Amino acid sequence: MHFCGFRHYSILIGRNRIIFQPAQYEIGRLWQLNRISVAQEHYFTAATQAIMSQLYPYIFTSSRRGYRLVAACVGEELHEIGLRMVSDIFELNGWETFYIGANVPFASVIRTVIERKADVLALSATLTYHVSLVRKLIGEIRVNEAEACRKVKILVGGMPFNIDPELWRSVGADGYARDARTAIEAAYGLLGGRESAELGEEA
Repeated sequence: MHFCGFRHYSILIGRNRIIFQPAQYEIGRLWQLNRISVAQEHYFTAATQAIMSQLYPYIFTSSRRGYRLVAACVGEELHEIGLRMVSDIFELNGWETFYIGANVPFASVIRTVIERKADVLALSATLTYHVSLVRKLIGEIRVNEAEACRKVKILVGGMPFNIDPELWRSVGADGYARDARTAIEAAYGLLGGRESAELGEEA
């Protein structure tokens, strides 16, 4: 990987909790308080995604480790930037990532897990009323007889799971991550902890 590009992205990853994530939390807070419009919220989110996308040529050159991630938002969930950060962390760590994004039907998620033979499925929900959909999707995966569905480890995240750190157990997931940095650590833990993660620089 190009050193400059890697270092710049690594610093942003290491500082994502003091750059990207707090910015998005504040945008969400202002929207909930009716201080900004939906259009403004979408504009600010798009601006963050545009900044992140400028760094993609560097993270997609990292060496592969042989692991596969499928990442999706449940139901009509449209808040996908946090999941995008998670996918970027995995890609930076040499995973083959399949980011299928927001508002993805259950059947499509399951089909992607099977076709891509995912090691980990990351599911995101930012609104409380989407938690039931996370539970339903996980239930459908658990009863699917495909080998990939039996083997895949399911990692959940998003604001409802941050509010209640034990909620992941009740939806049937294998683990939970409160942010992009901890997601890769949790994934390696679910797969036996055989790898160490590149988490970026803190300063």
